[in-house]
Amino acid sequence: MRISQKAGVLLTATALLVSPLSGVAQSTAAELDRAEVETIVREYLLANPEIMLEVQDALEKKQREQQEVAQRAVLESEREAIFSSAYDGVIGNPDAPVTVVEFFDYNCGFCKRALGDMQALVEENKDVRFVLKEFPILSPESREAHVVSMAVHAAAPDKYAEFHQKLLGGEARANGELAMQIATGLGIDETAIREHMKDAKIQEVFGKTYDLANKLAVTGTPAYVIGNEVVFGALGKATLEEKIEEARACLTTKC
Repeated sequence: MRISQKAGVLLTATALLVSPLSGVAQSTAAELDRAEVETIVREYLLANPEIMLEVQDALEKKQREQQEVAQRAVLESEREAIFSSAYDGVIGNPDAPVTVVEFFDYNCGFCKRALGDMQALVEENKDVRFVLKEFPILSPESREAHVVSMAVHAAAPDKYAEFHQKLLGGEARANGELAMQIATGLGIDETAIREHMKDAKIQEVFGKTYDLANKLAVTGTPAYVIGNEVVFGALGKATLEEKIEEARACLTTKC
């Protein structure tokens, strides 16, 4: 029997196994009992194991498409919170038309690796800005560092970019103490920082960021929102440039 013929039998067999009470199953049951069906299915899969890879690929493609549809819906409904929150730090031209949103953790090794990419991209592209989502997920120490970071942004927004680059770019493990040392080393008043650290709004913002991450299927760092796309991992400067170019094109063409 040719593969195409066996495939037809396999489909019929699968239908029988899945829906034994259907009309098709009842009309075919006299010709193929359950044991015969199971034998056909088993023999076909053993002879053509690659079909399982095809099924897996098709499933993953469908899941990706469904995820992308869901993400686009969130990007539309939560656009203000994602792209324009007053509590997020901005690197680059604050009025730039192209926005890259980055979810990051100060103790994320891949985020540290991607820091240079961000710096180069905003220097080379004056129409690009990075919006930084404080997303401490790796440890309590990360949380401490991010609380200080958000307080720095509130107390001295003009020094946030330098603070961010020093803390994320350093080799030492980030925590509250190190973050405070860097902040005061930049001349930011410690008393002002500590006052802002008491603001309950910081914890609310963390909660909102976690909620957005969950809706966007962001489970690790770094993760980026570029235009209408959510991408994951330290992709490298070249790939980020490609995504930025696509987002730039969407400013004049509906995407």
